[in-house]
Amino acid sequence: MTKSFLTFFTALCSMAVFAQNTTNYWQQHVDYTMAVDMDVDNFQYTGTQKLVYTNNSPDELKRVYFHLYFNAFQPGSEMDIRLQNIADPDGRMTTADKKSRIALLAESEQGYLHATSLTQDGSEVSFSEEGTILVVDLAKPIPAGAKSTFNMEFKGQVPLQIRRSGRNSEEGVALSMSQWYPKLAEYDFEGWHADPYIAREFQGVWGDFDVKLTIDKDYTVGGTGYLQNADEIGHGYETPGTKVKKQKGKTLTWHFKAPMVHDFMWAADPNYIHDIQQVPNGPVLHFLYKDDPKILENWKNLQPKTIEAMEFFSKNIGKYPYDQYSVIQGGDGGMEYAMSTLITGDRKFGSLVGVMAHELAH
Repeated sequence: MTKSFLTFFTALCSMAVFAQNTTNYWQQHVDYTMAVDMDVDNFQYTGTQKLVYTNNSPDELKRVYFHLYFNAFQPGSEMDIRLQNIADPDGRMTTADKKSRIALLAESEQGYLHATSLTQDGSEVSFSEEGTILVVDLAKPIPAGAKSTFNMEFKGQVPLQIRRSGRNSEEGVALSMSQWYPKLAEYDFEGWHADPYIAREFQGVWGDFDVKLTIDKDYTVGGTGYLQNADEIGHGYETPGTKVKKQKGKTLTWHFKAPMVHDFMWAADPNYIHDIQQVPNGPVLHFLYKDDPKILENWKNLQPKTIEAMEFFSKNIGKYPYDQYSVIQGGDGGMEYAMSTLITGDRKFGSLVGVMAHELAH
């Protein structure tokens, strides 16, 4: 009797705690507005970021943190040191004799991401870099329930493709751009999640993204968000029957908006094929992949399989919450992102379908 009572009492307490946590649940919110210029000759870029941060926590915040992920791709970084000292390093990040590929990067091949100026509600703030983390001491605390606006200028260099992000992948994709911008760290009931980047999983704050990307006009871009100026851009995004005007100059500015996501990924290549498919009563699917005879048949056949997968998950799990999803050749394996995924493309058909379904399920 005593044992049964204790079991019942413990379960009752657990339910009470769960109910209390659910009732008091909160999460932070961010709105990003960014404009970025990418130089495809040296893979360096500059950008501006306006970030409106809503503190939905019960706490007053005196400091915030940003992730600067590309700083991990430098000799001597925490990720590099980890690769050199663990027994089973990721084979994609090491040479055949188990040496860190990061340690071997030339200066022009390394990655970096730096904030060059930062204000909070118009006032200068003190900030410093600690590896892949930007530490920001606020000009004034952010009270519980309040908003604060940060304006930042930043610059970066895209590293040689080693893990997830990067340039010039082994399959020849020019740019796989995930975790490329100064990204506000998550703050939740456990506190700040300002962990150094050592190639593990990501966490982000949910919010809206408004991104303008200026890049060489020969590059086709795909990724997170809805393209706002499709009939000006073309590249297969234009409304059927629209005659796209030839733009003057060497670049195009792509304008994307993404509602309620926790990240913004994009990929670009001058040799992408862009196909579009419509899921019945579902989202538009975009497929971007290299014009490579070895993979064309598989990528064409992948498209109806993606429709099947989207319909299956929508029926058995829940309706996909966005009106668009992009499957893009890039990266170094398979990784899900907001409204999109990056997949290496030169693989057997069964593997291609399997990875697509796996990432879509995320």
